[in-house]
Amino acid sequence: MKTDLDSLATAHDVKTDDLLKASPHLAPWRPAVGIAPQLTDAELVTLAMVQAMPGFTSDTKWLRHARSHLRHLFPYLSKQPGYSKRLRKAAELLRRVTRMPATDTSVRVRRNTARARPGPRGGRAGA
Repeated sequence: MKTDLDSLATAHDVKTDDLLKASPHLAPWRPAVGIAPQLTDAELVTLAMVQAMPGFTSDTKWLRHARSHLRHLFPYLSKQPGYSKRLRKAAELLRRVTRMPATDTSVRVRRNTARARPGPRGGRAGA
């Protein structure tokens, strides 16, 4: 499972990085002068997406887990306040990246699948 998560995180990071290069306006605003962040926006969004997969709801617990298990993928991990602050500023980018897998797939899902089914006595269910 670990290698699957590593592969998924790497692919997600590359896809997000490519999106940011193609559409730089999606990146959160940053002043022209100042210290450049050590964790890129693509890595930040990848961390957030990977955080949701195992079900971590606490940023503090997630960063603790990432420091011990994902250090080889993310050499620099900020502390919880900085992580949360940057994640809030990158909310639009995160929304866009969350939609990417759905728009990249060719699978079609019927939206209106709720139909009347025969009930136990041959009538409509719920009637």
